[in-house]
Amino acid sequence: MNIFVKIFVLLTLTFGTLNAGKFLMPNEAFAPYAKVNDKTQIEVGVKLGKKIYLYEKSLKISLEDSKDFTIKNIQKPKTVNHEGDAVYMHSPNFVLTLKNRDGVSGIKDVKVKIAYQGCSEEGLCYEPNSKVFTLKIDSKKLASGGKIMQQSQTDSIAQTIKSSSFIVVLLTFLGFGLLLSLTPCVFPMIPIISGVIISQGEGLTTKKAFVLSLVYVLAMAVAYTIAGVLAGLFGSNLQAALQTPWVVYSFAGVFVLLAFSMFGFYELKLPDALVAKVSSNSKRSGYAGVAIMGFLSALIVGPCVAAPLAGALVYIGQTGDALLGGAALFSMSIGMGLPLIVVGVSAGKFMPKPGAWMTLVNAVFGVLMLGVSIWMLGKVVDENVTTLLYALVGIGFALYLDAFSKEGHIFKRSVAFILLTYSLALFISVLAGAPSMSKPLGFLKASPIQGVAAVSSKELHFTKVTSIPELNAVLEKNRGKKIMLDFAADWCTSCKELDEVTFADADVRKKLSDFVLIRADVTKNGANEKALSKKYGVFGPPAIIFFDKDLQPIESKTIIGYEDPKEFLGHLRSL
Repeated sequence: MNIFVKIFVLLTLTFGTLNAGKFLMPNEAFAPYAKVNDKTQIEVGVKLGKKIYLYEKSLKISLEDSKDFTIKNIQKPKTVNHEGDAVYMHSPNFVLTLKNRDGVSGIKDVKVKIAYQGCSEEGLCYEPNSKVFTLKIDSKKLASGGKIMQQSQTDSIAQTIKSSSFIVVLLTFLGFGLLLSLTPCVFPMIPIISGVIISQGEGLTTKKAFVLSLVYVLAMAVAYTIAGVLAGLFGSNLQAALQTPWVVYSFAGVFVLLAFSMFGFYELKLPDALVAKVSSNSKRSGYAGVAIMGFLSALIVGPCVAAPLAGALVYIGQTGDALLGGAALFSMSIGMGLPLIVVGVSAGKFMPKPGAWMTLVNAVFGVLMLGVSIWMLGKVVDENVTTLLYALVGIGFALYLDAFSKEGHIFKRSVAFILLTYSLALFISVLAGAPSMSKPLGFLKASPIQGVAAVSSKELHFTKVTSIPELNAVLEKNRGKKIMLDFAADWCTSCKELDEVTFADADVRKKLSDFVLIRADVTKNGANEKALSKKYGVFGPPAIIFFDKDLQPIESKTIIGYEDPKEFLGHLRSL
């Protein structure tokens, strides 16, 4: 009897094992996957094993913790009826079309979750399962519908950093810096470094002038690099944060103090008691003062946003590689500072010996320091105030040079007379309510009947916005039209240059009459302004963005920094 029981158990186990062999393990029955296709869509699906099917009602696709994207549409395959249920009998593939949320730029991670549950036709149902995939999405390519677009200058520069060797990147950005040194962005630093060198007084050698200039430029480069890396990593504009009125007033006051010391009213130095204690380190403390001046000059007086800078910031923001991006910014800053070193060495080498000439040279640099101070105030006060201050400084210096004297060198008297004439013209332009540094008497061209109002009526009309909702409302209202968005700020020097030179050009005005003009005013640099800048990848003004008829930015036509009328007109004609 026992023998029959053993045979029965053996047969049961054998048939049970054979029957179990007909069912696939879960990982054999279901193989979920997710990938990004060439149209920047996400393809999600489940590869099914033999005789396996999925229930439609149990299959769910979603984005996990997504702050950057939403699902715009899901393309689903057809289902079949299986015993009253909608099922997928063959491996289903789903195509997700995503949409950027407001303010998203660069390459972002997205987590896609697929949940599913299915059965085997052999009579076994599996437990519900799910899997999460992490993919990378290029938000710019997504916004363009996956089309490969012509790169903007900024993106092209960012690509150069990605694809080139470390040495090539440094040399390329050094060249960019040299080119930027020829722009008005760097000009305000020339009187600063010259004044710093001249203020060293007697005994200044060429070697010491070179070292002081080098310290100034290195400090400037360090400050610019730190600010750039922070902007790239966090999307914040440190330079903009330092343009608040109290900071500008304080730094302008420093230059006024430096100017009056140049005029001989007093000597800027530490208290004698403190000097005695640090006399052994006096040389070091002098260099420290120059370094501090260079560091602050970069942040407060410093260069404007330009395509090379924006390209480096885009690279840092997309890759998080602050080392290579920071090295590129440092190299660019050194390139911008090389001419400043030449200026500093020249100021030390050709500084005249003590005497009447030395007094005149100090006075000249004192006036230049006052000019820098007024230029800085122009970021936070009305143009009438700065123009009046320029006029007063010019009149005062002309009188100092004895503009009405019949004695002295004719060149000096001629310069004094020209300066006095120009300064008086500036003063008159302020009284007329039409201040202009380039054309102080330009208001006289208006007819006597129309007066100054005729001049202002020719100005371009920009619709001002300061937040994303305001901009979206204006864009939607003008859908189908040509639209230009200009990012500007009161403290942005290049923005004013665009207004006074480029946008004032008659041919440019005529061409811009075809466009709806919008100005994003980011002067306050508050939460709304930061969100607006971040949405369009703008690290600081000036920046000009053009939109197509579907209200999508034309990436390849974005302008970063200043362009003269001829360049800008060619840009408009290419749209």
